[in-house]
Amino acid sequence: MSKVVVTCALTGVLTDPRQHAVPVTPEQMAREARSAFDAGASVMHVHFRQQGAGLGHLPTWDPAVATEIAQAIREACPGVIFNQSTGVVGPDISGPVACMRAIRPEIAACNAGSLNYLKVKGDGTWAWRPMLFDNPVEKVQAFLGAMVETGALPEFECFDTGIARCVEMYARTGLYRGHLDYNFVMGVESGMPADPDLLPILAKLAVPGATWQVTAIGRANVWPLHARAAELGGNLRTGLEDTFYLPDGSKAVGNGPLIEALVAVARAAGREVASPAEARTMLHLA
Repeated sequence: MSKVVVTCALTGVLTDPRQHAVPVTPEQMAREARSAFDAGASVMHVHFRQQGAGLGHLPTWDPAVATEIAQAIREACPGVIFNQSTGVVGPDISGPVACMRAIRPEIAACNAGSLNYLKVKGDGTWAWRPMLFDNPVEKVQAFLGAMVETGALPEFECFDTGIARCVEMYARTGLYRGHLDYNFVMGVESGMPADPDLLPILAKLAVPGATWQVTAIGRANVWPLHARAAELGGNLRTGLEDTFYLPDGSKAVGNGPLIEALVAVARAAGREVASPAEARTMLHLA
Protein backbone atom coordinates (compact mmCIF):
# COMPACT_ATOMS: atom_id res chain seq x y z
CA MET A 1 0.00 0.00 0.00
CA SER A 2 1.02 3.62 -0.41
CA LYS A 3 2.89 5.46 2.28
CA VAL A 4 0.86 7.48 4.76
CA VAL A 5 1.06 11.18 5.55
CA VAL A 6 0.87 11.73 9.31
CA THR A 7 -0.43 15.02 10.70
CA CYS A 8 -0.12 16.20 14.29
CA ALA A 9 -2.84 18.55 15.59
CA LEU A 10 -0.77 20.21 18.27
CA THR A 11 -3.11 22.16 20.51
CA GLY A 12 -6.66 22.95 19.32
CA VAL A 13 -8.68 26.08 19.81
CA LEU A 14 -9.99 26.33 23.39
CA THR A 15 -8.48 23.59 25.59
CA ASP A 16 -7.31 25.15 28.84
CA PRO A 17 -3.57 24.58 29.39
CA ARG A 18 -4.21 24.75 33.14
CA GLN A 19 -6.17 21.49 32.83
CA HIS A 20 -4.39 19.71 29.97
CA ALA A 21 -0.78 19.83 28.79
CA VAL A 22 -1.47 21.63 25.51
CA PRO A 23 1.26 23.91 24.13
CA VAL A 24 0.62 27.67 23.85
CA THR A 25 3.84 29.67 23.61
CA PRO A 26 6.11 29.56 20.56
CA GLU A 27 8.68 27.64 22.59
CA GLN A 28 6.11 25.08 23.75
CA MET A 29 4.67 24.74 20.25
CA ALA A 30 8.13 24.18 18.79
CA ARG A 31 9.02 21.60 21.45
CA GLU A 32 5.81 19.64 20.93
CA ALA A 33 6.14 19.88 17.15
CA ARG A 34 9.69 18.50 17.32
CA SER A 35 8.53 15.59 19.45
CA ALA A 36 5.79 14.77 16.93
CA PHE A 37 8.17 15.32 14.01
CA ASP A 38 10.69 12.88 15.46
CA ALA A 39 7.89 10.35 15.94
CA GLY A 40 6.88 10.54 12.26
CA ALA A 41 4.57 13.52 11.70
CA SER A 42 5.40 15.49 8.55
CA VAL A 43 2.49 17.95 8.87
CA MET A 44 1.71 20.22 11.84
CA HIS A 45 -1.87 21.49 12.14
CA VAL A 46 -1.68 24.68 14.20
CA HIS A 47 -4.06 26.94 16.10
CA PHE A 48 -2.77 30.19 17.54
CA ARG A 49 -3.45 31.12 21.18
CA GLN A 50 -3.28 34.41 23.01
CA GLN A 51 -0.01 34.81 24.88
CA GLY A 52 0.36 35.82 28.50
CA ALA A 53 -0.63 34.58 31.92
CA GLY A 54 -4.19 33.27 32.05
CA LEU A 55 -4.79 33.80 28.31
CA GLY A 56 -3.58 30.55 26.78
CA HIS A 57 -7.06 29.03 26.47
CA LEU A 58 -8.19 31.82 24.11
CA PRO A 59 -7.57 31.96 20.35
CA THR A 60 -5.87 34.82 18.54
CA TRP A 61 -5.55 35.98 14.94
CA ASP A 62 -2.65 38.32 15.63
CA PRO A 63 -0.27 37.92 12.65
CA ALA A 64 2.70 38.69 14.88
CA VAL A 65 1.86 35.75 17.16
CA ALA A 66 1.24 33.53 14.13
CA THR A 67 4.59 34.51 12.64
CA GLU A 68 6.50 33.82 15.84
CA ILE A 69 4.87 30.40 16.27
CA ALA A 70 5.34 29.44 12.62
CA GLN A 71 9.00 30.45 12.68
CA ALA A 72 9.65 28.51 15.88
CA ILE A 73 8.03 25.34 14.51
CA ARG A 74 9.78 25.57 11.14
CA GLU A 75 13.16 26.09 12.79
CA ALA A 76 12.59 23.15 15.14
CA CYS A 77 11.38 20.84 12.35
CA PRO A 78 13.33 21.41 9.10
CA GLY A 79 11.16 20.62 6.10
CA VAL A 80 7.92 20.35 8.08
CA ILE A 81 4.62 21.11 6.30
CA PHE A 82 2.68 23.86 8.08
CA ASN A 83 -1.13 23.48 8.20
CA GLN A 84 -3.01 26.52 9.55
CA SER A 85 -6.43 26.39 11.14
CA THR A 86 -8.86 29.03 9.82
CA GLY A 87 -12.19 28.31 11.52
CA VAL A 88 -14.20 31.34 12.64
CA VAL A 89 -17.87 31.94 13.41
CA GLY A 90 -19.45 34.73 11.37
CA PRO A 91 -18.63 36.32 8.03
CA ASP A 92 -15.46 38.18 9.04
CA ILE A 93 -12.48 36.11 7.91
CA SER A 94 -9.95 38.93 8.00
CA GLY A 95 -8.09 37.45 10.99
CA PRO A 96 -7.34 34.02 9.50
CA VAL A 97 -6.52 35.59 6.14
CA ALA A 98 -4.09 38.06 7.74
CA CYS A 99 -2.30 35.15 9.41
CA MET A 100 -2.18 33.21 6.13
CA ARG A 101 -0.64 36.19 4.37
CA ALA A 102 1.92 36.58 7.16
CA ILE A 103 3.12 32.96 7.36
CA ARG A 104 2.24 31.43 3.96
CA PRO A 105 1.17 27.97 5.21
CA GLU A 106 1.50 25.08 2.77
CA ILE A 107 -1.97 23.85 3.83
CA ALA A 108 -4.94 25.68 5.33
CA ALA A 109 -8.11 24.20 6.76
CA CYS A 110 -11.18 25.05 4.69
CA ASN A 111 -14.40 24.24 6.52
CA ALA A 112 -16.57 23.05 3.66
CA GLY A 113 -20.06 23.50 5.12
CA SER A 114 -22.14 24.58 8.11
CA LEU A 115 -22.87 22.55 11.24
CA ASN A 116 -25.11 22.97 14.27
CA TYR A 117 -22.35 22.67 16.85
CA LEU A 118 -24.03 20.98 19.82
CA LYS A 119 -23.22 18.83 22.82
CA VAL A 120 -25.46 17.51 25.60
CA LYS A 121 -24.24 16.71 29.11
CA GLY A 122 -25.23 13.61 31.05
CA ASP A 123 -27.95 15.52 32.90
CA GLY A 124 -29.68 16.45 29.62
CA THR A 125 -28.57 20.08 29.53
CA TRP A 126 -26.48 21.75 26.84
CA ALA A 127 -22.72 21.62 27.40
CA TRP A 128 -22.61 25.09 25.81
CA ARG A 129 -25.12 27.41 24.23
CA PRO A 130 -26.21 25.88 20.89
CA MET A 131 -24.36 27.55 18.05
CA LEU A 132 -24.11 27.43 14.29
CA PHE A 133 -20.64 26.94 12.85
CA ASP A 134 -21.55 28.84 9.72
CA ASN A 135 -19.72 28.14 6.48
CA PRO A 136 -21.99 29.20 3.61
CA VAL A 137 -20.75 29.00 0.04
CA GLU A 138 -19.83 32.71 -0.04
CA LYS A 139 -17.56 32.27 2.99
CA VAL A 140 -16.00 29.10 1.58
CA GLN A 141 -15.36 30.94 -1.69
CA ALA A 142 -13.69 33.83 0.11
CA PHE A 143 -11.40 31.44 1.99
CA LEU A 144 -10.56 29.58 -1.20
CA GLY A 145 -9.58 32.86 -2.87
CA ALA A 146 -7.23 33.66 0.01
CA MET A 147 -5.73 30.17 -0.14
CA VAL A 148 -5.05 30.46 -3.85
CA GLU A 149 -3.50 33.89 -3.22
CA THR A 150 -1.17 32.59 -0.50
CA GLY A 151 -0.36 29.27 -2.16
CA ALA A 152 -2.04 27.11 0.49
CA LEU A 153 -3.67 23.77 -0.33
CA PRO A 154 -7.25 23.79 1.02
CA GLU A 155 -7.87 20.90 3.39
CA PHE A 156 -11.64 20.51 3.09
CA GLU A 157 -13.03 19.87 6.58
CA CYS A 158 -16.17 17.71 6.35
CA PHE A 159 -18.28 17.20 9.48
CA ASP A 160 -21.01 15.15 7.79
CA THR A 161 -21.68 13.28 4.56
CA GLY A 162 -23.57 16.20 2.99
CA ILE A 163 -20.58 18.47 3.49
CA ALA A 164 -18.33 15.83 1.93
CA ARG A 165 -20.57 15.77 -1.12
CA CYS A 166 -20.33 19.56 -1.41
CA VAL A 167 -16.59 19.38 -2.08
CA GLU A 168 -17.22 17.69 -5.43
CA MET A 169 -19.67 20.46 -6.28
CA TYR A 170 -17.06 23.12 -5.51
CA ALA A 171 -14.77 21.44 -8.02
CA ARG A 172 -17.49 20.83 -10.63
CA THR A 173 -18.64 24.48 -10.60
CA GLY A 174 -15.06 25.82 -10.75
CA LEU A 175 -15.23 27.32 -7.27
CA TYR A 176 -11.92 25.57 -6.72
CA ARG A 177 -9.52 24.17 -9.31
CA GLY A 178 -6.70 22.07 -7.94
CA HIS A 179 -5.91 18.95 -5.98
CA LEU A 180 -8.71 17.93 -3.61
CA ASP A 181 -7.79 16.98 -0.06
CA TYR A 182 -10.55 15.88 2.33
CA ASN A 183 -10.51 15.78 6.11
CA PHE A 184 -13.39 13.69 7.46
CA VAL A 185 -14.02 15.03 10.98
CA MET A 186 -15.58 12.27 13.07
CA GLY A 187 -16.55 12.31 16.72
CA VAL A 188 -18.11 15.76 17.09
CA GLU A 189 -21.38 15.00 18.90
CA SER A 190 -23.60 16.76 16.35
CA GLY A 191 -21.57 15.59 13.35
CA MET A 192 -20.44 12.20 12.05
CA PRO A 193 -19.76 9.63 14.79
CA ALA A 194 -16.31 8.12 15.15
CA ASP A 195 -17.53 4.89 13.55
CA PRO A 196 -15.16 2.83 11.39
CA ASP A 197 -18.15 1.44 9.46
CA LEU A 198 -18.74 4.90 7.96
CA LEU A 199 -15.30 5.16 6.43
CA PRO A 200 -15.87 3.08 3.27
CA ILE A 201 -18.85 5.31 2.45
CA LEU A 202 -16.85 8.49 3.00
CA ALA A 203 -13.92 7.21 0.96
CA LYS A 204 -16.36 6.44 -1.86
CA LEU A 205 -17.66 10.03 -1.76
CA ALA A 206 -14.18 11.46 -2.33
CA VAL A 207 -13.45 12.51 -5.89
CA PRO A 208 -11.16 9.98 -7.65
CA GLY A 209 -7.54 11.03 -7.28
CA ALA A 210 -8.21 13.03 -4.12
CA THR A 211 -6.35 12.47 -0.87
CA TRP A 212 -8.19 12.12 2.43
CA GLN A 213 -7.59 11.76 6.12
CA VAL A 214 -9.64 11.39 9.28
CA THR A 215 -9.77 13.66 12.30
CA ALA A 216 -10.87 11.24 15.03
CA ILE A 217 -12.18 13.00 18.12
CA GLY A 218 -12.76 11.14 21.34
CA ARG A 219 -11.16 8.54 23.56
CA ALA A 220 -10.89 4.77 23.08
CA ASN A 221 -13.22 4.86 20.06
CA VAL A 222 -10.73 6.79 17.95
CA TRP A 223 -8.07 4.08 17.65
CA PRO A 224 -10.18 1.53 15.72
CA LEU A 225 -11.11 4.42 13.44
CA HIS A 226 -7.45 5.19 12.78
CA ALA A 227 -6.82 1.51 12.02
CA ARG A 228 -9.66 1.41 9.48
CA ALA A 229 -8.44 4.62 7.83
CA ALA A 230 -4.98 3.11 7.46
CA GLU A 231 -6.45 -0.07 5.95
CA LEU A 232 -8.49 1.91 3.42
CA GLY A 233 -5.55 4.01 2.21
CA GLY A 234 -6.29 7.26 4.04
CA ASN A 235 -3.80 9.57 5.67
CA LEU A 236 -3.70 9.80 9.45
CA ARG A 237 -3.93 12.54 12.05
CA THR A 238 -3.92 12.78 15.83
CA GLY A 239 -2.68 15.13 18.54
CA LEU A 240 -3.80 16.86 21.70
CA GLU A 241 -6.45 18.77 19.74
CA ASP A 242 -8.25 15.50 18.98
CA THR A 243 -7.64 13.20 21.96
CA PHE A 244 -5.77 13.02 25.24
CA TYR A 245 -5.68 9.23 25.40
CA LEU A 246 -3.40 6.50 24.10
CA PRO A 247 -4.69 3.13 22.86
CA ASP A 248 -4.18 1.54 26.31
CA GLY A 249 -6.40 4.20 27.90
CA SER A 250 -3.61 6.08 29.61
CA LYS A 251 -3.41 9.84 29.27
CA ALA A 252 -0.81 11.13 26.84
CA VAL A 253 1.82 13.45 28.31
CA GLY A 254 2.29 15.18 24.95
CA ASN A 255 1.90 14.94 21.20
CA GLY A 256 4.92 12.71 20.63
CA PRO A 257 3.45 9.59 22.27
CA LEU A 258 0.20 10.04 20.33
CA ILE A 259 2.08 10.18 17.03
CA GLU A 260 4.17 7.15 18.03
CA ALA A 261 0.94 5.21 18.63
CA LEU A 262 -0.49 6.38 15.30
CA VAL A 263 2.64 5.32 13.41
CA ALA A 264 2.31 1.88 15.03
CA VAL A 265 -1.27 1.71 13.71
CA ALA A 266 -0.05 2.56 10.21
CA ARG A 267 2.65 -0.10 10.29
CA ALA A 268 0.21 -2.71 11.58
CA ALA A 269 -1.78 -2.01 8.39
CA GLY A 270 1.34 -2.59 6.28
CA ARG A 271 2.09 1.07 5.59
CA GLU A 272 5.20 3.13 6.17
CA VAL A 273 5.26 6.81 7.07
CA ALA A 274 5.96 9.41 4.40
CA SER A 275 8.83 11.83 4.91
CA PRO A 276 8.05 15.55 4.56
CA ALA A 277 9.41 15.48 0.99
CA GLU A 278 7.30 12.44 0.14
CA ALA A 279 4.26 14.02 1.77
CA ARG A 280 4.69 17.13 -0.36
CA THR A 281 4.57 15.00 -3.49
CA MET A 282 1.58 12.99 -2.29
CA LEU A 283 -0.38 16.14 -1.43
CA HIS A 284 0.62 17.87 -4.69
CA LEU A 285 2.54 20.56 -2.82
CA ALA A 286 5.82 19.93 -4.64
